[in-house]
Amino acid sequence: MSENLEASAGPGTAAVKRSRSRLLAILGPGLITGASDDDPSGIATYSQAGARYGYALGWSLVFTYPLMTAVQMISARIGRTTGRGIAGNLRRYYPNSLVLAVVALLLVANVINIGADLGAMADAAKLVIGGPTQLYLLAFAAICALVPVFMAYARYVAILKWLTLALLAYIATLALVDVDWGAALAGIAVPRFTWDKGYWAMIVAIFGTTISPYLFFWQAGQEAEDTREDAERQPLKTAPHQGPDALQRIGLDTFVGMAASNIVALAIILATAATLHVAGTTEIETSAQAAEALRPIAGPYAAILFALGIVGTGLLAVPVLGGSAAYAIGEALRWPVGLARKPKRAKAFYGTLVAATLIGALLNFTPISPMKALYWAAVLNGVVAAPVLVIMMLLSADSPVEEIVIIKPSQWGGSEMANAFCAYVIANCATPMLLNCAGSIS
Repeated sequence: MSENLEASAGPGTAAVKRSRSRLLAILGPGLITGASDDDPSGIATYSQAGARYGYALGWSLVFTYPLMTAVQMISARIGRTTGRGIAGNLRRYYPNSLVLAVVALLLVANVINIGADLGAMADAAKLVIGGPTQLYLLAFAAICALVPVFMAYARYVAILKWLTLALLAYIATLALVDVDWGAALAGIAVPRFTWDKGYWAMIVAIFGTTISPYLFFWQAGQEAEDTREDAERQPLKTAPHQGPDALQRIGLDTFVGMAASNIVALAIILATAATLHVAGTTEIETSAQAAEALRPIAGPYAAILFALGIVGTGLLAVPVLGGSAAYAIGEALRWPVGLARKPKRAKAFYGTLVAATLIGALLNFTPISPMKALYWAAVLNGVVAAPVLVIMMLLSADSPVEEIVIIKPSQWGGSEMANAFCAYVIANCATPMLLNCAGSIS
């Protein structure tokens, strides 16, 4: 890493040292975002994809990596450039009705995702320990709701990142199982399409869990909060001399975070394809079935390893889901926002975070399977992401807001990435029609 990342700000050297220390020791906004991306919903979606379609959907993660990197980089640059999150910038330049509509979409998607994640965490805990699922559900909900209020999130992440290392077991599993590497490489390199509506829904689910709206708002909000809380830093629109090193740090942080996320995701698809799909398990209904993918490396401890991964990523991701909703609502309604603020100075912000978590927990008192809920939460994120992405592109490129034009097509892959973005939006908007057509054909 460059020794002068964000150091060109002159008097900001001390701030830069703290930023670099955070990046390396407790994860930066991009790395936290990447780790949160492989949440229980992501694990379930990738496992379902591998079990149901084998290696056929490996290409989707090759496609999503540059796209998610570009989108998250735009999100981070919006926050660092303006000192505001996405909702705060929308409020300045667009009608309140549009701002509230975007925030409402985010809130609904986040609450459902929180509920699915908490349900999966409770189900995984029951798999290992036994006992009532509801007890674990309430315990995890209380931890995720209250810890961000009473404990610095950076310290919380520093602990939980070790639990998420359990996900590396999927990578290790690839060395122990009989992977058909010819088929796997073909699935990664050559996109395949079919008129099966389940296949298209799975594509949307994969895109939704890798390119989720809450990640946009979270990374922008974290960069904005870092800028506000550090007296040595200033928004780049008022201190452009800080720009080169700040953008270099954001780029490295985001590239590494998104790469780690996608490598783990691809490993989950390949591992479940080589184990569950080959064994004839094409539908994952329970956590016990999903854990079987880790049996080659963990043996009788597969369930424990799976539970550690689910619980660890869930404890990391649920506060991010609640926090991104709180950032968005707070900025839209002009509340004081930020995890660095004391609770008594941001009561509405923390109240929103707690309420979103508890409402999500209540959604689990339904007969829906936790694994199915995780999958459909990813599908919902895929659908909601499309209009949010359109708004973000307008925000960063429209003439009334030229002061925050902070990333140009030439900086994130030129026309290829622009085409990829358009294809993603079109695919998500067209998905309902495609599914209906597929259903009528079948």
